[in-house]
Amino acid sequence: MSQQSHASGSPMRVSPNARAVVDAIERRFEDHLGTIVGLLRQRSVSADGGDMDAMASLLDGMLRDLGATSQIVQTPGFPVVLGELDDGAPRTLVVYGMYDTMPVEGETWIVDDPFAGTIVDLPGLGPSIVARGAENSKGALGAWLNMLATWRSVHGRLPVNVRFVFEGEEELGSPSLPAVIERYRDRLVGDAGVFPSLLQAATGKPVVRLGHKGIAFYELAVRGGEWGGPTKRAVHSSRAVWYHNPAVALVQALATLMSPDQRDILIDGFHDEVAGIPDEDRPALARLAETFDASIELSEDDALRFKWDERDVRLLERYLYQPSLSIDGLATGDMGPGAKTILPHEARAKLEFRLVPNQTEEVLTARLRQHFRTAGFPQVEVRLHSTTKWSKTSASSLAARASIAACRAFGLEPEVWPTQAGSSPMYLFADVLGVPFAPAGLGHGGGAHAPDEYATIDGLRLCEQSLAVFLEEVATAE
Repeated sequence: MSQQSHASGSPMRVSPNARAVVDAIERRFEDHLGTIVGLLRQRSVSADGGDMDAMASLLDGMLRDLGATSQIVQTPGFPVVLGELDDGAPRTLVVYGMYDTMPVEGETWIVDDPFAGTIVDLPGLGPSIVARGAENSKGALGAWLNMLATWRSVHGRLPVNVRFVFEGEEELGSPSLPAVIERYRDRLVGDAGVFPSLLQAATGKPVVRLGHKGIAFYELAVRGGEWGGPTKRAVHSSRAVWYHNPAVALVQALATLMSPDQRDILIDGFHDEVAGIPDEDRPALARLAETFDASIELSEDDALRFKWDERDVRLLERYLYQPSLSIDGLATGDMGPGAKTILPHEARAKLEFRLVPNQTEEVLTARLRQHFRTAGFPQVEVRLHSTTKWSKTSASSLAARASIAACRAFGLEPEVWPTQAGSSPMYLFADVLGVPFAPAGLGHGGGAHAPDEYATIDGLRLCEQSLAVFLEEVATAE
């Protein structure tokens, strides 16, 4: 990673206070790496719930070791860890972290145990931790806690007060977090917010994304009933001449949602609330277009072509500012080996919409149900599984400016995206608490949600060092 030439602890422009911490991180990083490996070794897969309480207890103990107050808040799902480190500073920073990870079942990894925190020399990347959660996002979370401990040991106190929110359900759509934020909102306000991250691409270029699309995730079902089809069990497929097939009904219903070329969502009124591209985002879009390479995106996604013909800024505009629909899964009948001739009694699908300003889940749900009724498929059951609202942070906010300044301090000019197509619970902080959030932290990782997830060792060191600079920027920026 040629652009990580400053990974050895030599930022180009930092204050003496920050430099002292950066240098201390360099000296102590071998011990710090052990802390990060310890987090990765504690399994915390929210999909199956295994060891989630143990992971929350581990973070609670780490906060207490820092000198922070800490509380494990029980929820209907998995615990949220709240903490505060008040050093009497003029400004307060809210830090969000997620301690849950994705499953590994059915995957083939280059390491024997994806939860062992194994260090592997990866071609073109060098020594790296290959483990579930290394990039998303226990690696950066551990780097953040290491940095805070180092700053306090060097200077005695932090330049800002810090409030902590660590959840264990991000990969499930953060269903329990809204109630916790509302209940403890007076304890969670601050001047800025941060999501510690590994922001560098494999090329070394830092990418700072300042917003998220929302998401509405649905489970659909068609079951046999008065409308037709077997009601309690599958029957012999020879009965298909007599009975309706729930699988056919669901597939036909799904086909009414999009045009055959998959470019247009056909739900009546679906685009009515779409806000479009804010004028303040257009300069950033123009800058992105200068460096955006569509062929890289195709290569990284193992895809051969886009559904759209354009390859310029219009492709970015669609990606960032248009809503989308995806059928994530279908389940019905028999897909085992051999031939089992049946007429299934039910069919199910998982469906998601990515929402943009000013779309809401409430309006979408009503329109989706009405769409199926109008299209002649009232038997389609629509159940909202989870939802997350879109969020947006201004590039002029304290959090964004500090994140960008931390990149520049290491001689790296970040690529600033005004928003992104992914989703997160950042809206809870921006909308409910009024705290603008931004990701921060140099370093590189990859493979999130996939086999062989990794974070480079140099990248984790650089993440800690750049987060120290970020902390100082939050404290001192005008």
